[in-house]
Amino acid sequence: MNILLLGCNGQVGWELQRALAPLGAVTACDFDSPGDLKADFSQPESLAPLVQGLRPQVIVNAAAHTAVDKAESELALAQALNATAPGVLAREAAALGALTVHYSTDYVFDGSGTEPRTEDAPTGPLSVYGRTKLEGEEQVRASGARHLILRTSWVYAARGGNFAKTMLRLAAERESLNVISDQIGAPTGADLLADVTAHAIRALVHGPTLQGTYHCVATGETSWFDYARFVIEWARAHGQPIQVAPDAIRPIPTSAYPTPAQRPLNSRLDTSRLRQAFGLELPPWQQGVERMLREFLGR
Repeated sequence: MNILLLGCNGQVGWELQRALAPLGAVTACDFDSPGDLKADFSQPESLAPLVQGLRPQVIVNAAAHTAVDKAESELALAQALNATAPGVLAREAAALGALTVHYSTDYVFDGSGTEPRTEDAPTGPLSVYGRTKLEGEEQVRASGARHLILRTSWVYAARGGNFAKTMLRLAAERESLNVISDQIGAPTGADLLADVTAHAIRALVHGPTLQGTYHCVATGETSWFDYARFVIEWARAHGQPIQVAPDAIRPIPTSAYPTPAQRPLNSRLDTSRLRQAFGLELPPWQQGVERMLREFLGR
C-alpha cells in the first residue's frame, strides 16, 4: 500500500509516521519538505501535482491551521489550510480511486448542552477555525472520494507544546493559578489518534462500506481546571518542582478569560459509532496523559 502523509511534522503527523509504517510505504510531506515533496497548504492548487506524481492509494491529511485565536484575523489562510486544501486532496483522491483521511474537530458544534454529540448532530461552529474545519469536511464529502473523517478534541502530544506543559511551567513559577472550569471535553493523545487511524485504514481497505465520519476521543471527560489539577498533582507526586499549592489552583468561568475566538463549552463527543464499526476500545484520558507526562518528564 502506498500512503501519502501530509502535515507529517505536526503532533498528529509525527505519530502517524510511526503508526502508518506497518501498512506500507509512507511518503511523508510538509510545507518545509525539499523539492517535489514540498506541500504548501497556503497554495492549495499546488498540492494536485504532488498527488498526481506519487499516485498514492491512501492520502492522510494531518495539516491544518490550528491556532484558534489567530484564525480570527487570518481568515484567508485558515480557509486555504482547513477547507480548500482538503478539497483539492479529496478530488485528486477521487480521480485516483484512493482513500482520503481527514481530521476535524468538536469546534464544528456550538458547544451547547451537556450531552456528547453524535456524528449526525446539527453543527453550528462559533469561530473561524470551526467554520473552516466544517467546510473542509463538506468539501471532502462532496468530492466523491472514499473517505474517513475523524473528529477529535483537546489533542496533545509529548512532542511540541501543549496544555499540560504550559500548566507545569506556570505551576513551577507561580503561587496561584486560575484555570477555566466550564469547558468540558476529553484530552486525546496524538498517538491514540494515529493508532486508530491505522486500524481504520486497514479495515477500510477490506470493508469500503465503513467509510464516513467518526468521532475519536479518549474515554471520559474533564474540565481544563481538573485536567490541570491532574497534571500538576501527578508531577508533584513524582518529584517535579511545583510551587503552586493544591488549594491555590482556582476554577474560573470562560467569561473571566476572554479570547478572540469563542470556545465551545461542551466538547463531549460520542464515540459509539467508531467503537462498534472498527471493534476498538478507547482508553481513559488519564491513561494517555500520564503516559505523555512520563515521556516528556523522563519518569
